[in-house]
Amino acid sequence: MLVINSYDEFASYEGKELGVSEWVMISQDRINQFADATDDHQWIHVDQEKCKTESPFGQTIAHGYLTISMIPLMWTQIIKVDNLERMMNYGIEKMRFGQPVLSGQSIRLRVSLDDIQNLRGAIKTNVKFAVEIKETGKKAAEGIATFVYYFKK
Repeated sequence: MLVINSYDEFASYEGKELGVSEWVMISQDRINQFADATDDHQWIHVDQEKCKTESPFGQTIAHGYLTISMIPLMWTQIIKVDNLERMMNYGIEKMRFGQPVLSGQSIRLRVSLDDIQNLRGAIKTNVKFAVEIKETGKKAAEGIATFVYYFKK
């Protein structure tokens, strides 16, 4: 795991890979819980029997936003920012879904630091990310996530 304590340390990784997370399995139970939390019970996510005969994938798939919602968990496996007052998500740009994640498949996060800006008391980072699927070697999603970090004074 990468440990960062300051702007200068963070800036030294600009244009470089920050790391890769562990694999996280996306179970049907996790998909069902996400469906309940978001009230998105579309059959392609939750109806295993119907998916066997009517889905082009032959089984249920994770919600795209479930896949994206796993980024914070996987991010904490890659980097730890010490001396931090707070961190805020600022946005996601150029985000694209590639392959659907089938129930039972595993995903991981690969990130690199695309850009960093010193904002007088805070730093804004643009991080290129790719969510990879273990079983296919393909990307489930990719884009640029922006975070703002406020270091303790």
